[in-house]
Amino acid sequence: MSRIVPEKETLTVEFKSDRPKKLQDSDVFDAVVAFANSDGGDLYLGVEDDGRITGVHQDHSNPITLSAYIANNTVPPVSVRTEIVDDIEPVLKISVPKAYGGIIATSSGKIMRRRMKHDNTPENIPMYPTEIATRLSDLRLLDYSAMAITEGSINDIDVLEIERLRNNILAYDGDKTLLDLENEELLKALGFAREMNEILYPTVAGILMVGKIQSLMRYVPTAKASFQVLEGTQVRVNEDYVMPILAVFDKLIAHMDAWNPEQEIEMGLFRMPAPEFNKRAIREAIVNAFSHRDYSKMGRVRIAVTDEGLTIANPGGFIEGVTIDNLLSAEPHGRNPLLADALKRIGLAEKTGRGIDRIFEGSLIYGRALPDYSLSTAAFVSLFIPRSKPDIQIAKLVADEQNRLGRPLPLNTLLVLNALKDMPRSDVKQLSEALHLSEAMIHTVLDKTIEQGLVEAYGAGRGRNYMLSHTIYGDKTKTAGYVRQKDIDESRFEELILNLARANEFISRADVVSLLHVKPSKAYNLLKALTDRGKLEPINKGHYAKYKIAE
Repeated sequence: MSRIVPEKETLTVEFKSDRPKKLQDSDVFDAVVAFANSDGGDLYLGVEDDGRITGVHQDHSNPITLSAYIANNTVPPVSVRTEIVDDIEPVLKISVPKAYGGIIATSSGKIMRRRMKHDNTPENIPMYPTEIATRLSDLRLLDYSAMAITEGSINDIDVLEIERLRNNILAYDGDKTLLDLENEELLKALGFAREMNEILYPTVAGILMVGKIQSLMRYVPTAKASFQVLEGTQVRVNEDYVMPILAVFDKLIAHMDAWNPEQEIEMGLFRMPAPEFNKRAIREAIVNAFSHRDYSKMGRVRIAVTDEGLTIANPGGFIEGVTIDNLLSAEPHGRNPLLADALKRIGLAEKTGRGIDRIFEGSLIYGRALPDYSLSTAAFVSLFIPRSKPDIQIAKLVADEQNRLGRPLPLNTLLVLNALKDMPRSDVKQLSEALHLSEAMIHTVLDKTIEQGLVEAYGAGRGRNYMLSHTIYGDKTKTAGYVRQKDIDESRFEELILNLARANEFISRADVVSLLHVKPSKAYNLLKALTDRGKLEPINKGHYAKYKIAE
C-alpha cells in the first residue's frame, strides 16, 4: 500500500509525535494557531519529525472530540477538520484553514506563526506586535498609514513640505480643489491629520509625506531610502535619505534623470526619444515602492542602477491575493490605502490605481524586455527593469497605431504584440500560458488586433495560430523573417519539404517542424504522404526516422 502521510514537513505540513507519551494539548493549540496565522496547513499527530509513522495516542483517537476541544481553546475559535488516516499506524490529521478575518491566539494568549529556518525546515515561532500590524495589513484589515500618532502634534508637520505638496499638485496635475484649502483643512482632506477630542493629531501618512525630519525619525524610523549606481564592482553613487516622501521623491527622480541615457528612434521624417528606462514607468515604480512598502518593518526603499538594469525594491511582500503571475490582473489594492489615495490626489500616482500597467507599458511601447518581479520574496518586492535595445519595428508599429487612434493602446494589446514578437506563430493557449491571461481575453485581443491590421491569423480551429502583421516587416532586412513565418497553404508544404530534402543528404521530422513551424504530428503526416507517393524514401523507421529523395 502506498504511503498516505507526506514524507516530510513543509510550511503547510507538520508532524508531531504522539506515542508512547501523549502530545500536550497546548502544543496542539500552538500548532493550530501557527497554521491559521500563516497559510493554513495539515498537522499530523502520530508522525515523528523524521517522517516515521508511530501512530496517534489513544486520547487523541476521537477526531470529533478533539475538533471541538481545539475550537474551545482558540480565540476566535478555529474550525478545523479532523480525520483518522490509516497508514502504517493510525494517524490523526488536523486540517487548519488560513485565518482571513484577523489574528488567531490560543485561549492562554499565545500568538504563533510558521516560518522556514535556514536549513529549510519549518518551525512555529511567536508573532510579535510589529508582525501583527504587517499580518493585518497583508490581509487588508489594517491601514497602517491611517493610524493617528497621538503622542505627536500638528507641530510635527513641516510647513515647507506643505508648500512642496501644493507645488506638486500643480506640477503633476493633481486635484486642484485642494489648493483652495488652508493648511489644516488640506491636511484633513488628505488624511494627513485627524481630529480626536478636538485635538488635531498627525497620521502616519502625514508624517511620511510632510513631516519634519526629526519627527519622521521619531515616529516612523523605518522610512528610509537609498540610491545607488554600480558600474561593475565600482560604486559610483551611494546616497541614503531620511526625509519626507515628497522631498525624497524629487531627489530620486533627479538622480534617475542623470543616469538614464536617451537615444532617438527614427520614425520616417520624425524622431522619437527613447530613454533607457521609461520616465513615466520609473515614476510609477518609485511611487509604488513608497506607497506599498511595509512601514512596520525595518529596511528601506532601494533604487539601484547597474550594468544589467534598474532595480527598485521595498520592504514588505505582495499583499494577500497578489502574486507574480496575477500582477497585471489582480484588483488594485495597496498596503497603505490612505497613503496611496493621497499620492493619487496629488498627481504622483496613477489615478486608477494601476501603476503596474504603466511600468509594463514603459517597456512594451519600445519592444523592450519586460519588467521582472521574480526576485520578490515574502519580505521584499523587487522590480528589475533590464537594459535592452528597443525594437524599432515594434516601436514604430505601436506609435503609428496610437497616433491613428489618438489614444494609447490597451496594455493587453501591447502584451500580445510583444509575445508574438518573441513567439511567432503562437496559438491562443500558448499566448494564454505565456501572459497569464484567460483564453477568452486572448481571443478578444486577437480579434481586435486582426481587425486593426496588427496581427494576422492562419489556419482554422485548434490549429489556428497568429503572428504579427506584415506591416512590421516593411524593412527589407525583416522580409525574409516574415516569409519564413507566414503560413503556407497545404500545396506549398510538400514542395518546401522536397526542396529541403534535395538540399540535404537526409531530413527528419524535426527538420520539417523547424521549416514549417507545424506540430510534430503534422510533420509526420506530411512525410508519410510523400513517402506513400514515392517522393521520399525512409532511411530508417521509428521516432528518429530519416528521409531522402527517392531514386
